[in-house]
Amino acid sequence: MSRRALLGTALVLVLVLAGCGGSAGGSATAPSDGPAEPGGTLTVFAAASLTDVFPGLGEQLEADHPGLDVRFTFAGSSALATQVAQGAPADVFASANESQMAVVTEAGLADGEPQVFAANVLQIAVPAGNPAGVTGLADLAREELTIAVCAPQVPCGAAAEDVFAAAGLEAAPDTLEEDVRAALTKVELGEVDAALVYTTDVTAAGDAVEGIDVPQAERAVNDYPIAVLADAPNPQAAAAFVELVRSDQGQQALADAGFRTP
Repeated sequence: MSRRALLGTALVLVLVLAGCGGSAGGSATAPSDGPAEPGGTLTVFAAASLTDVFPGLGEQLEADHPGLDVRFTFAGSSALATQVAQGAPADVFASANESQMAVVTEAGLADGEPQVFAANVLQIAVPAGNPAGVTGLADLAREELTIAVCAPQVPCGAAAEDVFAAAGLEAAPDTLEEDVRAALTKVELGEVDAALVYTTDVTAAGDAVEGIDVPQAERAVNDYPIAVLADAPNPQAAAAFVELVRSDQGQQALADAGFRTP
């Protein structure tokens, strides 16, 4: 083979190899077109009345996004709002009423406008068998009975005050609880004759308690707002959780737990 032919063959090989190398390099360094998969830890602050429904949604989000760890803190909405205002590291806040969410939004701590995702209404809870013979709201003003009501600063307590006012009654509670689950627990343990809790809590307690409807409660329906927090350590996962809560799947889970559609 002539020298010119050898040089031509070598040049072709160089170009082919360069083309292959460029293609492989381009493939390896090409940026992804889709958004990054949510991962890491997601911290959700949620009203105590959401204790039985949010964990299932958290598990679903973890199944949809391997590598994501969803953690919940359940408590009275007023306590959670205070923690957020004090700088607690959380990604999402779900409140049992709009006034406690306002504590967060008015301080500029929410990312965007909170979205109402559910509603709840109060109901009287009594121990199984109703040993005290409670029949309605007026019985909660009887001094001989032991009654539990949420503290006024808690959404269920604020709603209770509105309900008693609508009925023209002055309640005589023996204990003011820091969240609705604490009030429900006293009923389940037989420590009180009755408590004013949410219908969803009565549903969650199963056969341990009985529920008595309160017509005046329709005047104090609580709307539940949810928001991604402005300083969320994991804003992408936070947005994914809020989206799940407001999705058809999330709304069905809430309905199954006894929540109303807002």
